[in-house]
Amino acid sequence: MHKIGIIGATGYTGSELVRLLHSHPDAEIAIITSESYAGRKFSEIHPQFKGIVDVTLKPADDIKSVQPDLVFLALPHGVSMDYAKDLAEEDIKVVDLSGDFRLPSRELYEQWYDKTHTYPEGIDRAVYGLPELFRDAIKGAQLVANPGCFPTGSIVAAAPLVKEKLVDSKHLIFDSKTGVTGAGVKPKLVTHFSNVNENFKAYGVKTHRHTIEIQETLSIVGKENTTAQFTPHLLPVDRGILTSAYGIPVKNITPGELKQVYEKYYGNEPFIRLQETDPEIKNIRGTNYIDIFPVLDERTGNIMVFSAIDNLVRGAAGQAVQNMNLMLGIEESRGLNTIPLRP
Repeated sequence: MHKIGIIGATGYTGSELVRLLHSHPDAEIAIITSESYAGRKFSEIHPQFKGIVDVTLKPADDIKSVQPDLVFLALPHGVSMDYAKDLAEEDIKVVDLSGDFRLPSRELYEQWYDKTHTYPEGIDRAVYGLPELFRDAIKGAQLVANPGCFPTGSIVAAAPLVKEKLVDSKHLIFDSKTGVTGAGVKPKLVTHFSNVNENFKAYGVKTHRHTIEIQETLSIVGKENTTAQFTPHLLPVDRGILTSAYGIPVKNITPGELKQVYEKYYGNEPFIRLQETDPEIKNIRGTNYIDIFPVLDERTGNIMVFSAIDNLVRGAAGQAVQNMNLMLGIEESRGLNTIPLRP
């Protein structure tokens, strides 16, 4: 059994990590930390765990005394970097769920996050944790930057098109709709029930931080500069992200050939399901799956790719556990073979 630590387990992502790891056959939760709730039971903060996970929350300073094999950082951006630096000195593997190490340079991070990066060496060390694209590098990594929820659905949808040079990489458009849990557990005016219920809106237009993450990662995948137009929208639902990706073909391709391209890249992936019809967020609820549906519109000539993920699982905790498995030499799908919850 591998000993696992979770720093910052009182938000939505932290609770999902505990839910997945509690029944993981090869990992045990050795410590869960919270600075604001230290000394209280985890199940007091997340009552769905009562009688299941009643462990006492510890301060983060106690993490080293446990000597875990791997630590998850379920912390806000700007906070994770200091913990990652400290744990690197202890030679402890880390999966960071914040945005602190997802971008390829300090300059880009500081431009888009408007914060000074205090551990730029970590940016150079970190591996971007999208297993379908960077699996081999993840296996040997000490620090993995778990992708953002929107980038996960967007990058996986478009990567085969970019890699095969099938579309104009300077004119990629991503349109995503998300549930309110993507905004985190802390109450905000924008996620207040009366503002979300029976409402639908775009936000972060032109400036959302996941734009640069999508763009830079696809540039690495396609080995050429990519431009991404990304717009998120807020749905009045708890969880789930539906992404519509649009590309302009630069060469002729038939619907059958397009399908073959996606079969080539994802046909054997354990958590990608290629669909024959439009994906729905209810069909992936609570799981690590990505449902993908690529379509060629013969009328306009455009390629459309639709993806559906659970933002808290495949967009956060589930992908983090998948990365943990790879980093610790565990079979990749262990602890993640859950069936979608529908209705």
